Amino acid sequence: MEIVLLRGAAGLYLAATVAALMGIASIRRDFPHRLLMWLLGGGLLLHAVSILMRAVLVGHLPVANFGEGLSLLAALLVGLFLAVQLRGPLLALGAVIMPLAFGLTLAASVVKGGAQPLPDVLRSVWLPVHVLLALLGDAAFAIACSASILYLVQERRLKTHRGRGVLHGLPSLERLDSFSHNCLKWGLILLTLGIVSGIVWAHEAEWDSAWMADPKVLFTMLVWTLYVVLLQGRMTAGWRGRWAAQLTIAGFAAIVVSLVGVNLLGIGIHGKAY
Repeated sequence: MEIVLLRGAAGLYLAATVAALMGIASIRRDFPHRLLMWLLGGGLLLHAVSILMRAVLVGHLPVANFGEGLSLLAALLVGLFLAVQLRGPLLALGAVIMPLAFGLTLAASVVKGGAQPLPDVLRSVWLPVHVLLALLGDAAFAIACSASILYLVQERRLKTHRGRGVLHGLPSLERLDSFSHNCLKWGLILLTLGIVSGIVWAHEAEWDSAWMADPKVLFTMLVWTLYVVLLQGRMTAGWRGRWAAQLTIAGFAAIVVSLVGVNLLGIGIHGKAY
């Protein structure tokens, strides 16, 4: 039943993608925005019920396998995007974020598999704290990456004098740059808290120092360093525009490589946990 709900959520996310594209191409965006909100709300509700059913079944936060992790990440991504829409509509972001949410959810429904016991290495009160902080950070970075992609698209359109084309619903360069910057700041805060909670967890579990060489940890520190340098560069050297957008996208690409590579290859502590 939970897989059926998950696939239903994926279907609604796909429909939300269409609504977002309609909003970009339409002069009047009131209807596409309302439709997007309804589709998002319905999809997230199905998704949340699916996660809750799995949590009740296994008796813990469902992150014991790769599919469960993808499902939780997708739900957090949609939840953050929905919060963004409620605070200040930015419909065009849905054209990038919703295909990602659809892909993550569909992949989760395929690779999720049956309920599995929680590995001993994950049995800790720090599990939900560490995982939720880390995945929320990833979701914030995904939204920042989406805004940066739109920035590059909009910049190219303006340079080629296509500002009045089909994609006339794209936000201004200034708004996209500012929005991406704000998402990066929140993402870095969440990632930092996730790293700190992981260090505390490792200390309490009395793991040896080998965990510091774990591929997932190394990738995470790479992403953290990249985004710290980017935010520092914005404050001191005035990094804006294309350069900042490209670095933001590069950072999220490293997150994707880490998420997929480590888990599928089953390397390191994080990979073996799945």
